[in-house]
Amino acid sequence: MDFLESTTLAVDCDFCDIVHGDQSARVVYKSDNTLAFFPREPATRGHTLVIPKRHVPDLWSVDGPLATTLANAVLTVSHGLRVALSPDGFNIINSTGQAATQTVPHFHVHLVPRWFDDPIGDIWPRSALPASDTEKDDLASQVRECIDALDSPPS
Repeated sequence: MDFLESTTLAVDCDFCDIVHGDQSARVVYKSDNTLAFFPREPATRGHTLVIPKRHVPDLWSVDGPLATTLANAVLTVSHGLRVALSPDGFNIINSTGQAATQTVPHFHVHLVPRWFDDPIGDIWPRSALPASDTEKDDLASQVRECIDALDSPPS
């Protein structure tokens, strides 16, 4: 069976259209399960998106095997971009959910080559979020408990 026949694709998803062969996409990398291409409106020269070929809406829907496959694709494409462009730096970005500015509901990773004089500027706030050591300790404990609960079988 062909990979695409066994793959879930979504109707009205621009990225699923690219997986199906939308010729307007400038594809730079393909594997059995991933695809990398330039977005229509790149933030910098070489800005590339890496996606799973099957429709996965967001980070929270990615399973372990797919995460490994995507990480390998991100590494492969980022090395290709580094050799081709010699950037001064690199951002790897995923936005999950509207509050994080996810605009296409298909999981994707932005590979963004960076130069000192590029138009993006700083992506981090100039000052840290104020929090006491107690608040930080309490939050760390809460997150650890939630992660432990996820690793435990449901009762």
